[in-house]
Amino acid sequence: MKSARETFDVAVIGGGSAGLAAAVTAARQGARTLLIERHGYLGGMGTASLVHSFCGLYLLRDEPGAVLANPGFASEMAERMIAATGIGPVRMGRVDVLPQHPVEFVRIADELISAEPMIELRLHSEVTSISRESDWNIGISGRSGAQSLTARALVDASGDATAAAMLGLDSAMVDAPRLQRPAYVFGVHRPGGLLGDSERLETAGLITEGIREGCVPRDAMGLTFRSSGRDSEIFGTLDLSGGENYDPFDARCLTQLEILGRSIAAKTVAWLAGKSVIWNGSYVSQWPVRAGVRESRRWIGEYVLTGSDLLAGNRFEDEVALATWPMEFRETARGPKLRFPKENQPAGIPLRCLKPVGMDGLFVAGRCISADHEAQASIRVMGTCFATGEAAGRAAASFRHP
Repeated sequence: MKSARETFDVAVIGGGSAGLAAAVTAARQGARTLLIERHGYLGGMGTASLVHSFCGLYLLRDEPGAVLANPGFASEMAERMIAATGIGPVRMGRVDVLPQHPVEFVRIADELISAEPMIELRLHSEVTSISRESDWNIGISGRSGAQSLTARALVDASGDATAAAMLGLDSAMVDAPRLQRPAYVFGVHRPGGLLGDSERLETAGLITEGIREGCVPRDAMGLTFRSSGRDSEIFGTLDLSGGENYDPFDARCLTQLEILGRSIAAKTVAWLAGKSVIWNGSYVSQWPVRAGVRESRRWIGEYVLTGSDLLAGNRFEDEVALATWPMEFRETARGPKLRFPKENQPAGIPLRCLKPVGMDGLFVAGRCISADHEAQASIRVMGTCFATGEAAGRAAASFRHP
């Protein structure tokens, strides 16, 4: 353990979409910034969980033509990803999404961090304690041992409102039956690459046949496949049910889910490869580092964004970002249910949603901002997380003690 306690202007917990945006923004404002991430690379759901689309970047529109909703970091990430993959926004029903490749996301994140001398990145590090004197005292731990740090301002971009739990502050989480189901995404080598419409139909029929014959798990019924943008590579996506006792914080529960996801994926791909020439030679080529948790604990801030706000397209004087993704409910493993705002109007996200009640110098970003269960079904997507992360990083960099 180091004897000297390092001091920073801003500390950011979590290096996912929101945490990356917060750290880069704070550093660009001149703040000496610490970014703490438990995995070996940044990107969160977009890399460790292989979620391969940036949702929430674009305004909802009936007519074709994607229009970026939030200038700044979100738009910068869109430009960087398009340059990396050569793929622009794709229309899917009533929404526009930007395909992204997790490998490119990791590279872009590394480049962004390396370009900012005011950022110190700590990968393979877990936050173990948080307390407050005049500054924030933060304990982190890795294989080399424990270390204590201080920061003037703190950003919780953990996705799980980690700081709320450690500080004993109020937070909210719906009961397990209503929690959004976790996603399980995996890579597949398929010599034919992208599936055409007729191949998708044949694949769906084969999965149904496999379930009926007892060769494929019933949970594979909702499995979908999408192109990765690379030759001979596609991604498979499952929604795992989790059951009535699903707990996104319980290691035993998460362990069972990870094993279940791998089992479903492996058995399904093996069945397809053995039954159809369009799948001949296919195999699972990549597992995620972890299943994609869509919802857990949320902060209670100075304002709680609601589903009613989103449906009405409410705007606020202190808004720092726009929420443009429909409320996407995945409370079961039977696929999404979408609720769209009136006349496709975006809702504002006020700065008050990023400020916990009665706690100065602490800001939140990403899927754990102050929102109810319904609103969280919209704001949790990566495009919106980039925007709230940028806002939190700017607010943290400008914070001064009263």
